[in-house]
Amino acid sequence: MVPSNKILGVFLITQLCVGVTGNSLLFILYIYTFFFKPHFKKLIDSISMHLTIVNVLMVIFTLISHIMSFFGVSKFLDDAGCRAVLFIFRVTRGMSISTTSILSTFQVITITPSNSRWAWLKPKLSKFTFTSLLCSWLINLLIYTYMIPLVIAKTNSTHFGYGYLDAYCQTKHFGNQNSGSFLSILFIRDLLYVALMMWTSLYMVTVLYRHHKRVQHLHSTSLSNQPSPERRATHNILLLVICFVFFYWLNNFITLSGFCVQAKIPNVEGINAILATCYPTICPFLLMKNNKLVLQFTSSFSERRMTCFQSALPG
Repeated sequence: MVPSNKILGVFLITQLCVGVTGNSLLFILYIYTFFFKPHFKKLIDSISMHLTIVNVLMVIFTLISHIMSFFGVSKFLDDAGCRAVLFIFRVTRGMSISTTSILSTFQVITITPSNSRWAWLKPKLSKFTFTSLLCSWLINLLIYTYMIPLVIAKTNSTHFGYGYLDAYCQTKHFGNQNSGSFLSILFIRDLLYVALMMWTSLYMVTVLYRHHKRVQHLHSTSLSNQPSPERRATHNILLLVICFVFFYWLNNFITLSGFCVQAKIPNVEGINAILATCYPTICPFLLMKNNKLVLQFTSSFSERRMTCFQSALPG
């Protein structure tokens, strides 16, 4: 194994551990909140919890095969394994963008002023949560079912030709220039989701700016500088959207380049896997920033540390 493969392999293992651990801790935190701290529960928590499940599946099924490849494991996946791994990865990736779009849309409705034309949706959000997530799953499962027979275990070792190719898998008709049509359809679909996220983000920024201007006239400076829970949640979702869009475009650019370029570059798929899983790895830590239990714990810890520090000073 060459040194570059070893470095990438270690990096992928680190990202796998961080991503799975972070999302698992956040999922446990949401479960604890639902059962033992229901007064801390927010409407979008169920969507965020669903996002953590999608993130864990995406991180695992994206990175495991690449880790095995970089550590020299040959023939790790057969035809069925390639189809299963790539299908689960694509579905969870599609659910990641769908869930993030739903999360940003619901947050927009949550913070929208009472005189807005979208205000009538606020009381109905709890009913729409399950329906919107279920529809997203059905749409993604139906779209990617078409992809299952198109993938087989790797038979071409020349790294030259059009189509998808990684250490273990490739498209069935590798070398066919027209094989990128399905990927183009998926790219257009994802573009619509990104456009929705960008629109909701701009709307949230506008609402926050207007609210900030209004608060400046109503309250003192000390009070206006204290962000409300809704404002903190909106800031975090804006960060989620920015991170998603940034890594999404990088990942898609490399994916489309690798699909359409004949000469395949070694290790590019591993680097692309790192980019594809950056968002699900970072996501739980951004969501934890606004969790009331985490804020309560950090505040309590800071107070105890300050008390211990003061008691340790000479009297």
